Amino acid sequence: MTADVFVPKAESICLFLDVDGTLIDLAPTPDSVVVTGELLEELSAAEKRLDGALALVSGRPIDELDRLFAPIKLRASGVHGAEIRYSPLEPTRSLVKPLPDGLWSELPELLQQFPGAFAENKGASFAVHYKLAGPIEMELKAALLRLISRFAQLGLEVVPGKLVFELKLPGFDKGAAIRRFMGHPPFSGRRPVFIADDKMDRPGFDTVLELGGIAFSVGFEMAGLTGSFAQPAGVRAWLGKVTA
Repeated sequence: MTADVFVPKAESICLFLDVDGTLIDLAPTPDSVVVTGELLEELSAAEKRLDGALALVSGRPIDELDRLFAPIKLRASGVHGAEIRYSPLEPTRSLVKPLPDGLWSELPELLQQFPGAFAENKGASFAVHYKLAGPIEMELKAALLRLISRFAQLGLEVVPGKLVFELKLPGFDKGAAIRRFMGHPPFSGRRPVFIADDKMDRPGFDTVLELGGIAFSVGFEMAGLTGSFAQPAGVRAWLGKVTA
């Protein structure tokens, strides 16, 4: 299904939205993305039409989401499910401990071998971006696996995404975050819709489908999903229809 033909009744669904590459276009660095005033208006309108049953489900920390989408503040999950906020009026809850400083301090030295790659400390995970570094995926992954092997007691995993590797503890992901939201109002009793742009988001897609919901990818097609959007502009246009 082309996703833009699906325009649900707002009162019947709850909406879970990835951010980078889904709502906003990807940029060379996380700090250089652009959030337009039009998108802020559409998000605010959608949240009202859904009676609050809308959450951002992102790899970014929640405080970064608040900065990006200021002045609006939404329900959110951050760092791939490591943080959650059930209501804009509540504080953010951290569900896992931060990764150790010792691991973080070793990353800059490792990345000197890969000019253009850089690391982002999200507390509960470290993201290593290599969009600006050329075709180094296999070499970089091998180096990161060697690094975390020296911290074997943590049981870390290296999760590949779109020109990024995420160093994280197992046991939390976007699927678990969506399941948590579904146990709370205003999400409970509604049909979940999840839109995301990365194969790393597979746990979120699988959870929503298991719950009888709708799963749309952005920029690629994935077997078993309901449909796809070609690019974030299509998601933003679709969001405008939901708010109409």
